[in-house]
Amino acid sequence: MNQTLLGKRIRQERKKSNLTQEQLAELINVSATYIGFIERGERTLSLSTLVHIANVLGVSVDYLLCDSVTPEASSQELLLLKLFSSATPKERETILELVKVLLRHP
Repeated sequence: MNQTLLGKRIRQERKKSNLTQEQLAELINVSATYIGFIERGERTLSLSTLVHIANVLGVSVDYLLCDSVTPEASSQELLLLKLFSSATPKERETILELVKVLLRHP
């Protein structure tokens, strides 16, 4: 996880909410110094602190993390792989043909 990008996203959302570091700190019961460290990417925050910040800022945790996490495969890709791997050889052929048709015709 990229702490710097997470911190920048938190700062951006805090400012959109018209909150100072001191106000955000007070709302989540930490020091303003700690908020500064988080926003500069100098501290790793706990999951509970991240959730608390997200709730106060009115955004989701995944939104805050979207810049700092680079998943290898999306959940849709993993589901497709799981379904494909559990199919019979005949079903796999059919799936491949369907995908080919769908990709040619948006």
